[in-house]
Amino acid sequence: MKVLFVNHFPLTGSGSGVYTANIAKGLIRKGHEVAVVFPENRSEYEKYEKMNLYPVFFKNQEIISGVNQSKMNFPCFTTHPRSVFNFRDMSEQERKEYEEKFYEAINNAIKEFKPDIIHAQHVWTLAGISAKCCKEHNIPMIITCHGTDLMGVQDEEKRNENWGTHWAKEAAQYANTIVTISKDSHQLAEEVLPETKGKTKWIRNGVDMSVFSIDENVKKSDVLKSIGIEKDYSKVVSFVGKLTDFKGVDVLLDAAAIYEKENEDVLTIIAGDGELRNKLEGQAQRLNLKNVKFIGNQPQSKLKEIYNIANCSCVPSRREPFGLVAIEAMACGAPVVATNEGGLPDFVKPDVGRLVDVEDSKALANSVTQILKGNITFNRKAISEKMEKNYSQDALIGEFVNTYNEAIHQLNAQKHQKSDGFEPGD
Repeated sequence: MKVLFVNHFPLTGSGSGVYTANIAKGLIRKGHEVAVVFPENRSEYEKYEKMNLYPVFFKNQEIISGVNQSKMNFPCFTTHPRSVFNFRDMSEQERKEYEEKFYEAINNAIKEFKPDIIHAQHVWTLAGISAKCCKEHNIPMIITCHGTDLMGVQDEEKRNENWGTHWAKEAAQYANTIVTISKDSHQLAEEVLPETKGKTKWIRNGVDMSVFSIDENVKKSDVLKSIGIEKDYSKVVSFVGKLTDFKGVDVLLDAAAIYEKENEDVLTIIAGDGELRNKLEGQAQRLNLKNVKFIGNQPQSKLKEIYNIANCSCVPSRREPFGLVAIEAMACGAPVVATNEGGLPDFVKPDVGRLVDVEDSKALANSVTQILKGNITFNRKAISEKMEKNYSQDALIGEFVNTYNEAIHQLNAQKHQKSDGFEPGD
């Protein structure tokens, strides 16, 4: 089978990008062919074995020679480590350029790659443009709803706008299936976009266990030195994610001010970047936090090492459609302290971590402290094995292949009805 993915964001730095890359790699391991259309703002970007890539180039800091590079950066729902340009801030001219560039790229990929199906990410603009291309080329399509797309629709409703929402409705109406990544997003999709009703299908998000797993050869002192930390702390707390409001890093810093008093030898590593980094670093200074280190964006290989040395990993999100970083941490054996929000309660159970209320820095600090003191213990190997059994991308690939086949079969049945002189629905 040949699957063409279309994503609003690069394949690194965002949950949907990693999600796309993980599924694509899983399909390739199963003998399928894959291509991806995605925005990019670097000349040197990640390449993947046997994966056909169709980047659409935007501008951040680098002027990329030899390509048709947009003067704007790629837009986001919230932020991306390499872009803080929001969909809501686009001018009419920028929206038109965005549509034209991706319409051309998707059509080019269809003509060259000849996919059996398109799998678009986010029920939003590019899914709508993909639907337009699918209609023209008679190709079936499924979409994964990631939750931030629903936030985009809700934001446009508040501002009485209809650009992304128009495309989202077009996409939902054409798509054979709308995949949701959690029980929470499954319900919310049908509430926010009624066009998805009767089409939604929950498929659990998956982690690439070939990347994230327990590594007994990882040494804490070596990992800390590799990120510029000379002191060999006895305890480590990690956070990985975008430094944006809904991720709740400010709540984690308030919690760190509490648990640092209980254990002066605990290091809090914050891996990620975003528009709030300066503000959060200022908050850490005002709180007089001694052992909080902001280390910026890190490659997956480094995140694996950080998870392996972490006594626990925190996901203090105010909103979290799924929470892939929690799965990645647990795949490496680290217990997770997360908020009782969105998709996190689906898998953060008492045997792998603890849930706390949103905005409750005291509860967050208490759970972290109990883990660091050993009052709550976890079997790291059992945590990792549970993730491999239930959330390994390879274990979930079959569900996507079945969904693709259902969509292809549905389209073929419609073609057959038309050839017999009947339109679907007659």
